[in-house]
Amino acid sequence: MHLQDTVKILHIDSNHPILWNTLEEAGFSNEADYKSTKEEVEAKIHNYSGVVIRSRFKIDKQFIDAANNLKFIARVGAGLESIDTEYAESKGIALIAAPEGNRNAVGEQALGMLLSLFNNLNRADRQIRNGEWIREGNRGHELDGKTVGLIGYGNMGKSFAKKLRGFDVEVLCYDIKPFVGDANAKQVSLEELQAKADVLSLHTPSTPETDTMVNADFIDAFAKPFWLINTARGKAVVTSALADALQNKKVLGAALDVLEYEKSSFEHLFTDENLPPAFEYLLGADNVLLSPHIAGWTFESHIRLAEVITDKIKALYFGNATHTEQQAGVIGIGGIFFKAKDPVALRNWYKQYLGLATDDYGCTFWWKDNNGNAASTQWSPFKEDTSYFNPSQKEFMQNFRVHNLDGLLLKLKNEGVTIIGEPETYDYGKFGWIIDPEGNKIELWQPNDRAFL
Repeated sequence: MHLQDTVKILHIDSNHPILWNTLEEAGFSNEADYKSTKEEVEAKIHNYSGVVIRSRFKIDKQFIDAANNLKFIARVGAGLESIDTEYAESKGIALIAAPEGNRNAVGEQALGMLLSLFNNLNRADRQIRNGEWIREGNRGHELDGKTVGLIGYGNMGKSFAKKLRGFDVEVLCYDIKPFVGDANAKQVSLEELQAKADVLSLHTPSTPETDTMVNADFIDAFAKPFWLINTARGKAVVTSALADALQNKKVLGAALDVLEYEKSSFEHLFTDENLPPAFEYLLGADNVLLSPHIAGWTFESHIRLAEVITDKIKALYFGNATHTEQQAGVIGIGGIFFKAKDPVALRNWYKQYLGLATDDYGCTFWWKDNNGNAASTQWSPFKEDTSYFNPSQKEFMQNFRVHNLDGLLLKLKNEGVTIIGEPETYDYGKFGWIIDPEGNKIELWQPNDRAFL
């Protein structure tokens, strides 16, 4: 397929050359504009089929209205908060992000910050450089035996949990989505996490629900004093509440890669020289570790982000060029989800009388396919008032395993099948949702190797 005359892509932020070169090799036409104002870009965006951004400015309703030929927006990063996603989707614009590209970097940074915080490494380094030799004042803590609580268990949370496997710790996770727990973290309620956690690590996107989430009431709800790690978004933590909690010892220490005050472009911290009092306290606190939004900012992730974005743009136009017929449909049952009057009692019955190894979410059956590949099927009762099946009114929902989710969804979309939302990617695979002719919601799952580690 030759795309030069039809698919022009505007790059409004610089990225690794792999992104540009690979798209060019695939037949796309690239143009760059790293300096024009948002208004200047809006005046010409109608000439392009795609736009590649990081965070230079927000893509809002006005921008999208001007982009009447736009087929996709690709953000070289994990989140899409700089884009009016709902309005873009209403215009049929595909949204592409790359949380897979920097999840390993974020997981390593979170672990490094936690170990540094526990062992006072940054403070001890400063003291040595100043000629001070203080041993007792830098006595540290060990991770072994601690409970680490993660809020948000997508790509980043799962990466951090995987890094913690080498430590003798209990890892709990809380997420608004069901069934995201795995061998590395047990999914629990927020109340249970707050009752047990010695360490809290945030891995949430920027949403109305997560902004200012960690406030005074949230902190007070923890049963024990705890350490806080934030490699997610700065506005999730109310800095004044954190400063108070550090002073009254409810928070034992904090490692912050992101700050409430940083600009949405992530390129600057303050627009004036007046520092908020709470931030001034953090700057002087020995038990606070700060870094300038670099958790996903490694040389390796710079390459990987570009590769992931390129692959997803190519998949949008080409699908998967190999094994098309084999990958076009379902290869197995991923799960049976159904509503029940009392899911807990029902799970206990199946455990007692049929010997199912049930947990809080049902039972996982492990098996191998015809090629000897590890596979699983989830049996899961939900409460009758669950919203997870919406918009379907049925009492059940099916989950199917597929080979190539992006290619299949593109094929289904072109054939007029209703797609719900955007695909979501986790360490154990990628998920998408469709509606059948009778209005039943179907979950499609493309597992990866991590699903069976």
